[in-house]
Amino acid sequence: MPRPGVRRPSLPRLTAVELRKLADTRAGLWLLIIIGLTTAVIVTLQLIFADAADQTFVNFFVPSLLPVGVLLPVLGILSITSEWSQRTALVTYALVPRRERVTAAKLAALVLATLASLVISLAVAAVGTLIAGATGAAGRWEFDETLLLNSVVFQLANVLMGVGFGLLLLNTPLAIVTYLLLPTVWSIVGELVPALHGAAGWLDTGRTMEPLLTGSMAGDQWARLGVSLLVWVVVPLAAGLVRTLRREVA
Repeated sequence: MPRPGVRRPSLPRLTAVELRKLADTRAGLWLLIIIGLTTAVIVTLQLIFADAADQTFVNFFVPSLLPVGVLLPVLGILSITSEWSQRTALVTYALVPRRERVTAAKLAALVLATLASLVISLAVAAVGTLIAGATGAAGRWEFDETLLLNSVVFQLANVLMGVGFGLLLLNTPLAIVTYLLLPTVWSIVGELVPALHGAAGWLDTGRTMEPLLTGSMAGDQWARLGVSLLVWVVVPLAAGLVRTLRREVA
């Protein structure tokens, strides 16, 4: 309980602190720089090597989401696990004893960072489209708003998956390796073992999230996506939150 006359920090203030902390460490700062550079490099390579007819806004935008969808969750993992690996959890939870409020602020900060990454991808795609149009390529601007909503779901799902592994494992190298390796291994096994083909269609996020970026989501595919995200996002987040709330700060 806060002492009389002492106001606890609001959730927006805690979120602002967590946003600043995303770039406070050298690893976090360089990861943000690499995410931005990767988006720009992908569009640049398309301007140089892609066929003129393929140089459209959608074709610039969608490929830029894929590497960001891999790197941004690593930033989410670092946001969670750095409290423990750098031993700042003692200070953080002493200042804000309600651990669920700290976790909520971290999630809010990562959601804002995810939305900002989408804005950057849109902006870079727009620049690429302008250049393509000026150099005689297609430069078409057709864009379905459904694709934008699907892109938000795609990026948020990836980030929250990383956060779930971070909360569950609370160890930076282990969480990053597990996040990158475990879904990939499951995807390979589900493809190679005939008996797992049916389960893989519901639990392989590589398959269930792909239609988000191709604009081919239907009722059955939304159901498959929901089941896969329940297993790979909701369950790790819930279990990780319980572990984070109960772990002793040493």
